[in-house]
Amino acid sequence: MSALCFIKVAPGKVNEAAAALTAIPGVRTVYSVTGAVDIVAIIEVVDHEKVADVVNLFVTRVPGVIGTETHIAFRTYRPEDIEDGFSIGAEPGA
Repeated sequence: MSALCFIKVAPGKVNEAAAALTAIPGVRTVYSVTGAVDIVAIIEVVDHEKVADVVNLFVTRVPGVIGTETHIAFRTYRPEDIEDGFSIGAEPGA
């Protein structure tokens, strides 16, 4: 299961917070971004409870983190998945 965690960080703390986030089990990728939040962390774990653990027990305790907003992903769409879906039942070479 995947979740996107939008993280607000205290001014001047983005680099330190991002580095600390990469060390958290379940955090797969960390992006510094522009806009209303400072960091987006991609979380990949086995279930909803683990997402809650990662965010509540680890992410919120990273020095400099001042707020989070987490979104659970329902589905993942990748180009190869879309292509495979359209080829189901198609004749070879079609």
